[in-house]
Amino acid sequence: MAKIKLTKNELKVQRENLIRYSRYLPTLKLKKQQLQAEVRILSQSLMEKEEQLVALEKEIEPWVGLFSEPFEFAPYIAVKNVRLSEGNIVGVAIPVFEELEFDAVYPDLFTSPYWVDEGIRVLRERIRLNIQIKVLRMAQERILSELETTTQRVNLFEKVKIPESKEHIRVIRIFLGDQQTAAVVRAKIAKSKFSEQAGAK
Repeated sequence: MAKIKLTKNELKVQRENLIRYSRYLPTLKLKKQQLQAEVRILSQSLMEKEEQLVALEKEIEPWVGLFSEPFEFAPYIAVKNVRLSEGNIVGVAIPVFEELEFDAVYPDLFTSPYWVDEGIRVLRERIRLNIQIKVLRMAQERILSELETTTQRVNLFEKVKIPESKEHIRVIRIFLGDQQTAAVVRAKIAKSKFSEQAGAK
């Protein structure tokens, strides 16, 4: 336990600390719950996107062998722009996926193989899902980091600061009570001595 002054002023300080910690703790607990709920939502969204990616892989399995034919896909799946916005979850800034633009380049229908259009669609969707997953993971990391910090603060207030303030208040009260009792005893002794001296005269 930290060393404290055994004074009325210190008692006042410790009482104010206890009030402040007790007022702040419910807010921290609420923030922790909201962050935990957001982690669950983000985990669910991540799982859904990963399942969509797996489903896409299965969708192309029957004709994936066609990708071995020589065809230059790069110009048709080049990303032109990824647009993100910034969300705010309980004071935590997180990235939010908005839109993905590809270069508006399309193969010649007469010279390219018949399956190329579908191949471009699948590859673009795969790129889109991978970017969405990456953005969701970034958001999840930020929320998890804030959740860890908030949990540490909840524990600090709940298990250290509030019990410490209560103990300080208890120790100061006992000391001040003892001081008051000692002062009363000294006053009584002084009074009886004074009475004895007055009686002797």
